[in-house]
Amino acid sequence: MYFSKKIYTCCLALLGFSAGSSVAQQATPALVPMPRSVKMDTGNFLFNANTLIRTDVRGKRAVEYFTDRLFSTWKFRNKIMTGTAQAAGLQPELLITATGAEQLPEEGYRLLVTPDRITLTGRNAGLFYGMQTLLQLLSVSTSGTAAIPCLTIEDAPRFGYRGLMLDVSRHFFTVEQIKDLLDLMAYYKLNRFHWHLTDDQGWRLEIKSCPELTKVGAWRVPRIEFGGNTLPPQPGELATDSGFYTQEQVKEVILYAAERHIEILPEIDVPGHSMAAIAAYPELCVTQNSDIKVNPGSSFAKWFPSGDFEMYVDNSLNPIDERVYKFLDKVFGEVAALFPYPYIHVGGDECYKGYWKKDTAVQDFMKEHHINDIHELQSYFISRLNKIIQSKHKKLIAWDEVAAGNAKDSITVMNRFGEKGAIEQVKKGLNIVLAPGHNGLYFDYAQSTSDQEPSSHGGNEPVWKAYQYNPEYPALTGEEHKHIMGVEACIWTESIPDVSKLQYMLLPRMLALAETGWSDETAKDYPRFAGTALPLHLERFDKAGINYRVPTVFNCTDTTIVTGTFRFEVQPPVRGARIFYTLNNRPPGDYDHEYREPIIITIPRGKTIILKTVVVTSAGHRSIITRTVLDNNNKPKT
Repeated sequence: MYFSKKIYTCCLALLGFSAGSSVAQQATPALVPMPRSVKMDTGNFLFNANTLIRTDVRGKRAVEYFTDRLFSTWKFRNKIMTGTAQAAGLQPELLITATGAEQLPEEGYRLLVTPDRITLTGRNAGLFYGMQTLLQLLSVSTSGTAAIPCLTIEDAPRFGYRGLMLDVSRHFFTVEQIKDLLDLMAYYKLNRFHWHLTDDQGWRLEIKSCPELTKVGAWRVPRIEFGGNTLPPQPGELATDSGFYTQEQVKEVILYAAERHIEILPEIDVPGHSMAAIAAYPELCVTQNSDIKVNPGSSFAKWFPSGDFEMYVDNSLNPIDERVYKFLDKVFGEVAALFPYPYIHVGGDECYKGYWKKDTAVQDFMKEHHINDIHELQSYFISRLNKIIQSKHKKLIAWDEVAAGNAKDSITVMNRFGEKGAIEQVKKGLNIVLAPGHNGLYFDYAQSTSDQEPSSHGGNEPVWKAYQYNPEYPALTGEEHKHIMGVEACIWTESIPDVSKLQYMLLPRMLALAETGWSDETAKDYPRFAGTALPLHLERFDKAGINYRVPTVFNCTDTTIVTGTFRFEVQPPVRGARIFYTLNNRPPGDYDHEYREPIIITIPRGKTIILKTVVVTSAGHRSIITRTVLDNNNKPKT
């Protein structure tokens, strides 16, 4: 089951308004992300297969992308004409124009809808994003006419970098699945796809000058799941679990992304997280251990409460070996030639240096080169790698660790640790992308504290946390805020083996990310997002057969309320969903009490009643069960 094709063919119509609805003429549309400015007017533009599309935009691909969506969703085959003049007496039309777009902000657009004409003004990415907004505004009646409310939208993004990272090393996803994810990103105006291509559990990119990277590094022994009880590779066990992208496939994905105004940031994770590369070329690490295999998800490190760790298996490249830098020159040379994006991500995180400390040659090298400690040695490595990347006419970006100490190189930081580190990095003059896990932007974390959540990397990062995150920290000046390039959410896939689980972990949090990255803080409104916009978008996923986490009717999944009476009044979090409940502590099913209208629950004095609820969507998706203890014990406080 894929992301995008069913999105467009099944149910874009669910996001707009009904033709002729007086309420719809006044209501703010359920757009995600919310535009910078929306001014509603009365009336509708009625769009159907006979509506003329007129354009003066050079190159037809952008307009064809829009008309392809019209056909796949509603079977509209609209006539397209070039030019901007409308002859008298012609039927109402959609005008797509670049005239006047030079005055708009970067990636900005203007959308004007009157009863007689829709005018979409923009250029390049801005024009594309205006089309996504227009697609979200469309709705279709039974007569085959789409009603678009009259309005004026002036829009542009808050940040230039609006990213999503997918780890394909822990679990591999096919080219078609990547394309579907790119479609979903484009629909919500995300524009950077961070492709985490290598790690301890698999090397996923063809490097023609180093064929063993995929011949050996892309293969591991099969295991059902990652965890402390997962067996490491056993003697004689065959590595049959594999997956990697050829360079031709990567070119195909890059072109597909570019048509959707998404740039792809490749990540080759070094010097740590390199077990797959070392399995292919054991001489790259200080131990030169030829018994090292690609990790299948088994534990190979011990973590301490302080955040320190100890690796049982050497997974770090040797920072003093010239063969390593020749290897990196080959790898990053091919990566740079393949990916047009000006940045290459080099990881740099969680590099275990214990094997370096034990190696006599490393210690001698440090003395000879006046390198004071092992952390400074990693800075030496990053500096050497940075020169390699610069020689390929690219820029280096990496995780927070590369900014530690007195790194003097010109680098960009992808911040995963949050505000304190971000402020320090900006005050050093570094440009940063914000991807802090504990601000709701690690989508591999659980979405509540309930033990009913599926297996995850841990934590508690609900959708509201990603939505309410404000990347513009008050400790920074206006000038310093310019160093914040944007935001990114990460999804590491240790616990995500397939597309259905990926969808569940991404949605609806990805929509919150979209609004955090695009919408001004003044335009964000969580009650509107969760209560008005999200139910319609989730219904679209329901109709398209896309998996997602169904929101619960209460924000708290497990709580206690001291009261004698409780008014049970809720709204379905997905349009068309049904709510079932029990009052006897038993898990509710779709055979129990169905919520239809507000009710008053009376709790006898000295008693408790346990209210449990579940949401069941029209497609049969279920929320986790909430538990609300209604307590009327009236015990005196001690």
